Amino acid sequence: MNNEITFGGVKVTINDKGINVGDKLPSFRAVKADMSDFNIDDYRGKVIVINTFPSIDTGICALQTIRFNNEVANYEDLVVVTVSKDLPFALNRFCGANNIENAVTVSDYRYRDFELNIGGHMEELALLCRQVIVVDKKGTIRYFERVSEVRSEPDFEEALNVIKKLY
Repeated sequence: MNNEITFGGVKVTINDKGINVGDKLPSFRAVKADMSDFNIDDYRGKVIVINTFPSIDTGICALQTIRFNNEVANYEDLVVVTVSKDLPFALNRFCGANNIENAVTVSDYRYRDFELNIGGHMEELALLCRQVIVVDKKGTIRYFERVSEVRSEPDFEEALNVIKKLY
């Protein structure tokens, strides 16, 4: 896994929990845009695409959420979960303004379970880095990308290819 990442060209320290392709996805809780609790275990048995990023209010993070929302609209038993440290109010505003209907947006601000159980927290910024994780219906990680420059887009095509192989 890529442990050497930068944010705007400046090296940042991330917590890496050692999650790899082939591992089972650890459990985590978060807070949904409507302030209710989210638990990843409620989605076991589905293909899960997890996007993490610093903030929904930045261009690439917004693009990442919108693109996966649109790309997976026709898959059954698939859920896209976006995870950031944004407050649920910002997530709710963004989803409403951008017709996000095929993604569950959640915040790691309250429980910090994603940060603590899966990783990708940038210590200097107290935000999550950009990651894409694809999990099969049995809970096994089939794809994991941690983008080396946080201001860069993830490899959408590779993640989508893995999703297609699962169907």
